[in-house]
Amino acid sequence: MGKQEDFVLRALEERDVRFVRLWFTDVLGFLKSVAVAPAELEGAFDEGIGFDGSAIEGFARIYESDMLAMPDPSTFQILPWRQDGPATARMFCDIVMPDGSPSYADPRNVLKRTLGRAAEKGFTFYTHPEIEFYLFKDTPQPGVDPIPVDRSGYFDHTAQSMGADFRREAITMLESMGISVEFSHHEAGPGQQEIDLRYADALSTADNIMTFRTVIREVALSQDIWASFMPKPFTTHPGSGMHTHVSLFEGDQNAFYEAGAEYQLSETGRRFIAGVLHHAPELSVVTNQWVNSYKRMMFGGEAPSYVCWGHNNRSAMVRVPMYKPLKGASTRVELRTIDAACNPYLAFAAVLAAGMKGIEEGYELPREAEDDVWALSERERKSLGIDPLPKSLNEAIEIAENSELLADTLGESVFDFFLRNKRAEWDEYRGQVSAFERDQMLPVL
Repeated sequence: MGKQEDFVLRALEERDVRFVRLWFTDVLGFLKSVAVAPAELEGAFDEGIGFDGSAIEGFARIYESDMLAMPDPSTFQILPWRQDGPATARMFCDIVMPDGSPSYADPRNVLKRTLGRAAEKGFTFYTHPEIEFYLFKDTPQPGVDPIPVDRSGYFDHTAQSMGADFRREAITMLESMGISVEFSHHEAGPGQQEIDLRYADALSTADNIMTFRTVIREVALSQDIWASFMPKPFTTHPGSGMHTHVSLFEGDQNAFYEAGAEYQLSETGRRFIAGVLHHAPELSVVTNQWVNSYKRMMFGGEAPSYVCWGHNNRSAMVRVPMYKPLKGASTRVELRTIDAACNPYLAFAAVLAAGMKGIEEGYELPREAEDDVWALSERERKSLGIDPLPKSLNEAIEIAENSELLADTLGESVFDFFLRNKRAEWDEYRGQVSAFERDQMLPVL
């Protein structure tokens, strides 16, 4: 048993931990949890905790259902919202088969495998997400419009703001779990908040996002309100995205930085962007995986609908932020399509795979979009070679079904289940009669 495992076992005694929750994520990005007693943990480090994989969405077929959850001791943290009695801790798990081989259905393994491929080329992948979400006064009820907790707007600071109190408590909890927060503020929609996590390697960030979503919901419930990461809960208010800044490092050197280059962006950085743009339509089903995701991307503003890049251009899909003098290590690119309801392990794996493809194949970066892409006419966009992103989940699925990059990155098991599940979601959605149809047609037809 290693030093990290020994540290965890000592911490269990010193902190009087009575329950340890072992966390992992299903293919769709929903958190799963099994609680074990501290006395069982030493055995879990050695042998894992067995469970029925066929009972988890997309994990296994019925005849190969035995799986093991292996706790990752580096992810040990005390859960701060379980303080009214004996302490409860959590650890993320890697899912393995009975023979010890990694499960190809484990999203965390999909990301680790993709990071491993990048590491073979000498790269480490870092990400920094800006996570948006809404706060509502009550638990959602079918057929009832949700009521935001406030009517504030972008960066508003108001006395007795429920959002400010909420953010303060949530950030305190996150930082007590070792998740560093860089910024937080009220977003443009009523009741809409944004909290930005500090840069970390992509695996840690994906773990942090899963923890973040749990913390946000726990804090909301403790205040008798409801938090939602739904991409577009209102027709007339902004959607919630997860703009994600990414960079590659070679050792301690930022591979995206080149002094004196245009925007200080290196050839590696330019080819990474070119790869993401080239494969953007294929990535959409993973970065924007829900029917509702495409409602967010319909009306411009902060959500892109077209495949293009620009320097400090917030209408572009990929933005190269303003260079900070004397801060070459901060050179990065911002991907503005991703929403906070995605499976972060699969989304980061797909983005990294596309960027690495651009580097390895030497993709040429297309011309920069210097205008507000939304203000251009369709003809102007075509003349500039700016193609649209998928306009619906159905279109995204059809493109993804023919994607060699996505099939190779996700692996056969995840690729097959994920697309079958998305197809079922689309079929169910398109059969629904909406309030829009009733309001428009019942009076006249």
